[in-house]
Amino acid sequence: MIKLIVCIIAGLGAGIGTGLAGLSAAAVISPMLITFLDFPAYEAVGISLASDVLASAVSAYTYGKNKHLDVKNGLIMLCAVLVFTVAGSYAAGLLPNTTMGSFSVFMTFLLGIKFIIRPVMATQEARADRSKAKMALQSVLCGALVGFICGFVGAGGGMMMLLVLTSVLGYELKTAVGTSVFIMSFTAFTGAVSHMAIGGLPDLSALLLCILATLFGAQSSALFANKASPAVLNRITGVVLTVLGAAMLVIRFFL
Repeated sequence: MIKLIVCIIAGLGAGIGTGLAGLSAAAVISPMLITFLDFPAYEAVGISLASDVLASAVSAYTYGKNKHLDVKNGLIMLCAVLVFTVAGSYAAGLLPNTTMGSFSVFMTFLLGIKFIIRPVMATQEARADRSKAKMALQSVLCGALVGFICGFVGAGGGMMMLLVLTSVLGYELKTAVGTSVFIMSFTAFTGAVSHMAIGGLPDLSALLLCILATLFGAQSSALFANKASPAVLNRITGVVLTVLGAAMLVIRFFL
């Protein structure tokens, strides 16, 4: 019964964060499985990544259906992220104690506050003024930065992606989230397959519960996000990220 409750709460929280803001499920599911169910960290991360795959793919489909997805620049950024994640992981291995497991949790909390205080009110028309070559170059550079940081510290991809898409590339919030989850569906799939290939299949009941709960949360929140006004979406996204970030900080440091 405890496993059922923890997996459903973790999955719903992760799914809502994914559908609203492109939050990686690993930021929510992993610490909850480790803290409340005593899962090994490697197994918890594998379950989180597997939950991310369908949740991100369904969210990306919903955003794309509503024309809030930049596939071309998303693919460019994806390639850069994958290459530089490997580079960041290699660099981290050269230095002792460089991993920062709490990075994504802090990023989630701080981004939530940012969306409340300084909402993203950019429009698709404003981004359309930029040249395609400039956008492609910026996508490569931003993807390289996000990939290297994620590989170096071991987490934070979804939140880093959302930050650079809105603050650097000038995407309005819905397209930023849609593009972010599009990229995450590929990176999460790669991570989930590699985890299971190395560590074997995780606890199947926990895996299934987390996947279903995350999928439901992501689909529901993505449908809501695409219908909401930018002002409302910014406020709700800010509140959700702040609450999730605060909850994960408490779980990580006080439980």
